[in-house]
Amino acid sequence: MIPVDIKEKLGQFDEYWSPKSVGELNGQLVKLAKLKGEFVWHHHASEDELFMVIQGKLTIKLRERDVQLQEGQFFIIPKGVEHMPVALEECHVMLFEPGSVLNTGNIVNEKTVREIEKI
Repeated sequence: MIPVDIKEKLGQFDEYWSPKSVGELNGQLVKLAKLKGEFVWHHHASEDELFMVIQGKLTIKLRERDVQLQEGQFFIIPKGVEHMPVALEECHVMLFEPGSVLNTGNIVNEKTVREIEKI
């Protein structure tokens, strides 16, 4: 058991929209990701998803409204709710979700990450 240095882990990769696993607890993965631009509209049928902003700003677009997140804020998206993350500038986030979750939820495309790399 050793502490995880979030900044050090974020320094190990550059690609956007490709979450990396940095821990696991009770079947949930703790993931770090760098985001920039728009993702895809999607939902997770059986899982909630937590986005916590470590650096930058993130917009979570929902069909009925937009949620603006600043550094140090998080937002939980309930299962089944369609959403699209958008980062106008590079944004670093921590995600908490079951290990079985595809990052693109019900959509499979070029941004889908099937196997989460552990760093």
